[in-house]
Amino acid sequence: MTYKICLLPGDGIGPEVVAAAKEVLQSLPLAFEFTCAEIGFGAYERLGTPLPDATLECIRRSNASLFGAVMTPPNVRGYFSPVVRMRQQLDLYANLRPIRSVPHPSSRPGIDFIIVRENTEGLYSGVERLEDDGDRAVTERIITRRGSERIVRKAFALARQSGRKKIHVVHKANVLRQSCGLFRTVALGITPEYPEIDMNELLVDTCAMELVRAPEQFELIVTTNLFGDILSDEACMLVGGLGVAASGNIGPEAAVFEPVHGSAPPLVGAGIANPAATFLAAAMMLEHLGEAGEADRLRRAVEACLAAGECTPDLGGTLTTSGMTRKVIQSLTP
Repeated sequence: MTYKICLLPGDGIGPEVVAAAKEVLQSLPLAFEFTCAEIGFGAYERLGTPLPDATLECIRRSNASLFGAVMTPPNVRGYFSPVVRMRQQLDLYANLRPIRSVPHPSSRPGIDFIIVRENTEGLYSGVERLEDDGDRAVTERIITRRGSERIVRKAFALARQSGRKKIHVVHKANVLRQSCGLFRTVALGITPEYPEIDMNELLVDTCAMELVRAPEQFELIVTTNLFGDILSDEACMLVGGLGVAASGNIGPEAAVFEPVHGSAPPLVGAGIANPAATFLAAAMMLEHLGEAGEADRLRRAVEACLAAGECTPDLGGTLTTSGMTRKVIQSLTP
């Protein structure tokens, strides 16, 4: 089978790390057909929109997509977050963030859990307004029964599929009694359908504290959009930081995988952008495509390079982006 992959290089170091991941994917014994599409501030400058309709169509036509990074400058007329809009337009309702120890001094050992984050509503619903002549700003936090049910079911199904026996449902229902209250009620209603999985609930502030105190206790966390965004960035710092943090955005008919880091403008053209997170995002993409064996092989190749110190300067190594790419490809060779 030939997999159709839409590449979304974007801005900053995005094109560099996506090109590196493409090179790694091409070294695997799989067939790919790659197509590039525009996204981000560069697309806005050239085309008048950061998310062209042609890009959405490319993602829809592909088996999966690999995204680099974008700049989202504030106070630019007509500009919006293309990532948030892409998730909403394509109904990429589930954001998956694996939090797994890597063989590197910056990573704590013994950590292996997943944060499952609702990806299309909550405080990122985009319903905002100014009132009182600009002296009062209002954002609406939209939580729906449908959105809550499908993300909680996704989390329980993923736990069952991966052999995880414990889920933490994270909310703030003691204060946000209606919105988080609905999310909590839905989760409690679904829990009996999975009797083999132990469901625990935590307030979001307690969860943040427990991630620092004892992250080894977690197997899977499911939560709402903003809470998941913050907790997953906190958690990735336990296992090597943004340079090795990958995520997947999954919907009924499309899937987009990405490194979590930003566009890093100061690194553009320097040749030292860290491609590890993009490689791990590519591994998530392979797993989504049903190529679990190749996905595991790619993860092990990245981890072998990290263990040997064969990495870019941000992780304490001396390699360039292309140098680390070559090392990972060599580690993939039987």
